[in-house]
Amino acid sequence: MSWRYSAIADRHRALGSLLEDWNGMGTAWNYSSDLADAHEAIRTRAGLMDVSGLKKIHVTGPHAAALLNYVTTRDVTKVYPGKSVYACMLDARGKFADDCVLYRTGPNAWMVVHGSGAGQQLLQTEAEGRYVSLQFDDDLHDLSLQGPLAVDYLAKHVPGIRDLKYFHHMQTTLFGAPVMISRTGYTGERGYEIFCKYENVAQIWDTILTEGKPMGIVPCAFTALDWLRVESYLLFYPYDNSEMYPFANEAPGDTLWELGLDFTVSPGKTGFRGAEEHYRLKGKERFKIFGLLIDGDTIPDAGSDVTMNGQPAGVVTCAMHSRLTNRTMAIARLSVAAAVQGTKLSISGKNVTANAVAHTITFDDPQKKKRTAVG
Repeated sequence: MSWRYSAIADRHRALGSLLEDWNGMGTAWNYSSDLADAHEAIRTRAGLMDVSGLKKIHVTGPHAAALLNYVTTRDVTKVYPGKSVYACMLDARGKFADDCVLYRTGPNAWMVVHGSGAGQQLLQTEAEGRYVSLQFDDDLHDLSLQGPLAVDYLAKHVPGIRDLKYFHHMQTTLFGAPVMISRTGYTGERGYEIFCKYENVAQIWDTILTEGKPMGIVPCAFTALDWLRVESYLLFYPYDNSEMYPFANEAPGDTLWELGLDFTVSPGKTGFRGAEEHYRLKGKERFKIFGLLIDGDTIPDAGSDVTMNGQPAGVVTCAMHSRLTNRTMAIARLSVAAAVQGTKLSISGKNVTANAVAHTITFDDPQKKKRTAVG
């Protein structure tokens, strides 16, 4: 049941959304427009999305950095004001509990933005007894402007936006409203998240779409992110996790080694929640997150079976077809033996039976040149 509300819910309904729940907020999973059009817009021009269903938590006080250093996998002492970093949170078993972006906004001030995992509960539990304050902020909305023309549009209104580096953020104004603009996103493109007050989000949404229309900027629904994330190796809890695809006789939970998220552990870092188990589980992977290139243009359903030589080899978690590249691609949970470049596989699901080949991800821009572009 939704208990959080977007200030632009009426805009989403007008575009054809039924506002299905995600993370407690009625979210525009789909519009009446074609998802392929939204995908193409973000890859070739720009698209605007409401991602306010992400939870925003301000962490302030003398122990703020110490709390985040324990709860997350990153060495937060290296994150300075104006910089952000992608991090994971583990449970006591060393298994993935949530991921987040940490924004350092001051010497003793941070903002944690996370999805539908246990991040908020972990922060609350570990904050007990520390000189720190947590404030869940649902007044703050998050609009994501993503695509190669995003910077060209914002440069008309925000001085210095071209100089803002990847995973950095700035406090500024947009159309007279106070905002924090972050060079982050969930698309694999150069993009920006605009954090703004509830009272200003409608003005910002409307103005960008009106002014940006001649540039081809269009509103994009949440499911467009699925298509983009498949190409860009961006996981989405719990849809790629064992919470959705459990192992028999095992509690849900995946290691960072299995998910390919071990890079989020700062080199040499110890003492964070679940650290000992995390390191102990290296080399004990039950599966690997891997990519699939699939014959044909029919998109397999999530949950479609993957086989190798007739034997079970995994499951498709998210798939898409790109009319820009004429490729059908998927993220899959594959057995370690199957997760090797070029392995021949078969897909069998409700709507498609097809041959496939295991393929390393990222499919689009593997060197992240678009996300990190300068100027």
